Amino acid sequence: MADKGNWVLTLSVCTICLLVQADIIKHAPVGQLFVHEIQREVYQNEFEPFLKHYGRIYNDPMVFKCNKLQFPDLPRWLRFTQRHPYDNGFLYGTPLPQDLGRNIIEIFVTNKRSYETFKDRLVINVEPAVKLMPYQAEFFIGLREIEKVLPLEVQEEIKQDIKIIWGTDHLNYVNITSALDCGGRVPLPLPGHYEGVYVTLGSDQPYSTCLLRLQTADHRQECEAGGKITGDCSVCSIPANCVSWCKSALINSSQPVPPPAPTVGSGILVWGGEFIPPVSPPERDFIPDYIITVIVPFVLAVLLCLILSYVMCCRREGVLQLYHHHTIRGDSSELRKMAGKRASVPQPLSTMPMFNTRTGLRAPPEYPSDSVHIPLIMAQQ
Repeated sequence: MADKGNWVLTLSVCTICLLVQADIIKHAPVGQLFVHEIQREVYQNEFEPFLKHYGRIYNDPMVFKCNKLQFPDLPRWLRFTQRHPYDNGFLYGTPLPQDLGRNIIEIFVTNKRSYETFKDRLVINVEPAVKLMPYQAEFFIGLREIEKVLPLEVQEEIKQDIKIIWGTDHLNYVNITSALDCGGRVPLPLPGHYEGVYVTLGSDQPYSTCLLRLQTADHRQECEAGGKITGDCSVCSIPANCVSWCKSALINSSQPVPPPAPTVGSGILVWGGEFIPPVSPPERDFIPDYIITVIVPFVLAVLLCLILSYVMCCRREGVLQLYHHHTIRGDSSELRKMAGKRASVPQPLSTMPMFNTRTGLRAPPEYPSDSVHIPLIMAQQ
């Protein structure tokens, strides 16, 4: 009876946990990278809360969909990636000063085995910047993909290598971006082909001598030539984290000058004397402007119309052609009259219809009924 009571109590507690789901609260400082990993194992327990008591644990494929509350998409500074249903999802991005405030993200989870769904909420509080990082550098890692760099342990491995290059431990991630989002090409779906990742780190410490070489003309010439880079001081403890030195760059090279603080006055306006209105401008004669803009164009238009009328009406070319047409018409009429006086003369046979020049008959000759079967050459003989 005691075991049965414990089982009922456990069932009640689990049911209450399913009904009341607490929000996940995260904080994101402005200017620093924010990463939240959505783990499948956590939501596997939500779908199958009682299987652990029976020794059964599933590893189901899951698909995540994220959007801002009451919006169809995520905030502009936030991105989501999940390569495969058997991989975890990642929400990542770098908020800007205009993104301050509270962001409520809805996470919809779909179990691809049982097609059950689960809804969770993530609250991201974007807070003012806590660290000033005037010196920033961007490094390209060609043998990585975005979801392979976002885990915290991989970020720490990359940061350890950059610390040696920079010569300081005061480093923080500013942004991590896939090369595809920066205009890169989609790699072939073959082993050994990766998208590449741009990693941006910042610090309050100046650049090292090695990093300052990235801004020299010799470095750019060596990269354009495609030969060996003499100033490559990159360090990679893991081959997949090696930095491409030619695709790395410095973003800020000096400490920004803060704006001057506003001066506080006494609150009393300084006496500036009496107001003296400006003197009215002198009167202006607009008749010359009217003549230039209206009268002169009108006169020119009238002259052009007169010239065109004279050319079209008074200088008509074609009088000679009309005279020739008149003479031809008169000659034709005279010939018709002469032909009418020859009505008593018989009409030439050649001008009569159905005239056979060979036999002299006016009607066509009568051929045999089977003449259609005679070849054309034999029929003419």
